[in-house]
Amino acid sequence: MLHRCFLAWAGACALLMSGMAGAQSPQSSPAISYTRDIQPIFTEKCVACHACNDAACQLKLESPEGAVRGASKVPVYQGERSKAVPTTRLFYDAQTEEQWRAKGFYSVLDNQGSQAALMARMLELGHKTPITPNAKLPDEIVLGLERNNMCPMPQEFDAYAGAHPKEGMPLAVTGLTDKQYQTMQRWLAAGAPVEYQPIQPSAAEARQIGEWEELLNRPGSTEALVGRWLYEHLFLAHIYFVGGEQGHFFQWVRSRTPSGKPVDIIATRRPNDPPGTDFYYRLIPVQGVIVHKTHITYPMGPQKLKRVKQLFYAGDWHATSLPGYGPRHRANPLETFEAIPAVARYQFMLDNAEYFVRTFIRGPVCRGQIATDVIRDNFWALFQEPAFDRYVTDAKYRGEATPLLAMPGQIDDVGSVLTLWHAYRDKRNEYEKLRRAAYAEMPVPTWSTLWAGNDNALLTIFRHFDSATVSKGLIGDVPLTMWLFDYPLLERTYYQLAVNFDVFGNVSHQLQTRLYFDLIRNGAEINFLRLMPADKRGAILSDWYQNGGKVKMWLDYEDIDDDTPSGLKLDKHDPKRDFGLKLLQRTKSINASPDPINRCTGAYCSRPEVSEEFRDAEQSLSRLVSRPAAGLKVIDQLPEATLLRIEGQGGERQIYSLLRNRAHSNVAFLLGEARRYQPGLDTLTLYPGVLTSYPNFIFNVPAADVPEFVEDLEYAGDDAERFERIVMRWGIRRSHPQFWHYFHDLNTYIKETQPVEAGVLDMNRYENL
Repeated sequence: MLHRCFLAWAGACALLMSGMAGAQSPQSSPAISYTRDIQPIFTEKCVACHACNDAACQLKLESPEGAVRGASKVPVYQGERSKAVPTTRLFYDAQTEEQWRAKGFYSVLDNQGSQAALMARMLELGHKTPITPNAKLPDEIVLGLERNNMCPMPQEFDAYAGAHPKEGMPLAVTGLTDKQYQTMQRWLAAGAPVEYQPIQPSAAEARQIGEWEELLNRPGSTEALVGRWLYEHLFLAHIYFVGGEQGHFFQWVRSRTPSGKPVDIIATRRPNDPPGTDFYYRLIPVQGVIVHKTHITYPMGPQKLKRVKQLFYAGDWHATSLPGYGPRHRANPLETFEAIPAVARYQFMLDNAEYFVRTFIRGPVCRGQIATDVIRDNFWALFQEPAFDRYVTDAKYRGEATPLLAMPGQIDDVGSVLTLWHAYRDKRNEYEKLRRAAYAEMPVPTWSTLWAGNDNALLTIFRHFDSATVSKGLIGDVPLTMWLFDYPLLERTYYQLAVNFDVFGNVSHQLQTRLYFDLIRNGAEINFLRLMPADKRGAILSDWYQNGGKVKMWLDYEDIDDDTPSGLKLDKHDPKRDFGLKLLQRTKSINASPDPINRCTGAYCSRPEVSEEFRDAEQSLSRLVSRPAAGLKVIDQLPEATLLRIEGQGGERQIYSLLRNRAHSNVAFLLGEARRYQPGLDTLTLYPGVLTSYPNFIFNVPAADVPEFVEDLEYAGDDAERFERIVMRWGIRRSHPQFWHYFHDLNTYIKETQPVEAGVLDMNRYENL
């Protein structure tokens, strides 16, 4: 449509619509630029809810392409649907406005005859019904993942506004300033003109892009197999280059056109679906505003290129033929890529293990309860040294194991769910039996069994109910469980939850994914148990599977090895905790997360590198951690991920994540989590930085107030009125006049401390405390 171009006569359109609120004549103000004037407003006030697959009404406002595409009534997340829905990925599944209209999207920018655009009316509704500053919102406004977005079309707006007069945009949060509102209304009245200014690679980036595309597109069966494996393992990555421009990131795609030509994306549902006969791997810039929840970074440069060539091309191996792209090859990547040396595949994943764990912990789903209710709220992840991985070192064993490592989810027939599940479960258990016997013949595990190649070797995972995060290093007190990945487990987890997972899929596909992830968790736990004394493994496992969990163990899991000894010398009374403490001592040189606050062993529970003012604050805050809710009852009133902004007297500040670790008797079942919840055992972890993409609440506390803040939390207990006073004094509610300043300061802090990881955070889960 013509109004999508930035035309000189846009001001004349504005004059015709001058009756709109805030409209001005073209003589009194310059033409509005989408890039200069509009996208910054979207970024500040809209992107926090309108991004990723869970953007409200699929209205994505990180870029002009998303704003022009508009909205849809079809929810991406609908776990009970019987049929998969068409994919609607911005920049992939359609390119023009007309193509999106054909897919059911409707404009929010077009004027409707004498009626203003839908966005204009939504903003007007929000602007004329402002919320009471820093007050709790009315209960009738449903927020969070329980909200059922109505997604009214333009002709349905009046009915929506009548039924929901307090639910204009931005929804249930401090809205646009008067100036922003006037700018938006002038722009919409002018026909919402946009200009497209796509990110272009710099000369240094273009040179490296050329080198990587040449590598992945080399002719020959061996080269094609490696190219496919690398693409399937990096398709989710936001790649940044050594010497590249700050804020520039790139993604791998498959294109019908070779290097040097404009990219023509082959938009398959999954990255391992058939791409056709002629295709090329290409790197394209990530367009639009970077949002934290999808920002899974991966470094590339000359050293990485050298490393890939060393791993995959230095050995004497050849692929005699290429595998297909059918369900069988999707189901079992260990068979599909068996020609590539297993040590090369595993070592590549270990080099950047944090990236791979991030892909399946916080990857494409954007809304993670499909998977997260099968994991604990806090655990550590470790990796098996390749030289001690039987699958890597023993070709005979590898040949026996590979056929047993297929995963479900390729066939989404609803009526076959249980049959498929039982078949894959039985294969997996046959593999566990084979593994148990094979490892019983190996030397007993020692500390050398654990990979310690770089700071990716130790990871901490926090689950925040329906989302989760991964951090390098060992954070918090020694957790209840730990996972030990070997190569078959790491590869299967990645494929099951990242490559093969279809967020647009039906209930059968999603159920099979969830059920198999339960087996993956169990496999990681079994691997870890081999490090424990043989006579203690049964008791530890029993502690992990209380309250009905033993029934699940009997029904679905293979027996553990409780005979073969461990080579680790551990305290016989509490070997698991002793292991964790010894691990911390042995890995100081690669542990990226020293943690004196949660693991205080002396008089000082703070970081030595911060100023005295913040050392004192951390000392006070450390009183909140490592105490169960039975002794710190205010935990029951805290959300999963609270951000503390501590302000110093000189204007500086520190940001801390206060994470609630919910306790469960087991995490082995698909339903009934509430029945397995043990609230009295909940604990808090406090750590510097932003350890979530989804802040649930922010407290802004002057450093001098921190002792009083802590005392008030301790005194509040489970008294709602006392907690309300804490929120009123230090809390940043959605209605706070400076809400957006404090909310975006979290990302500013990330830019200052980890600039590559910065991105707009999500406020869909920000609670109405």
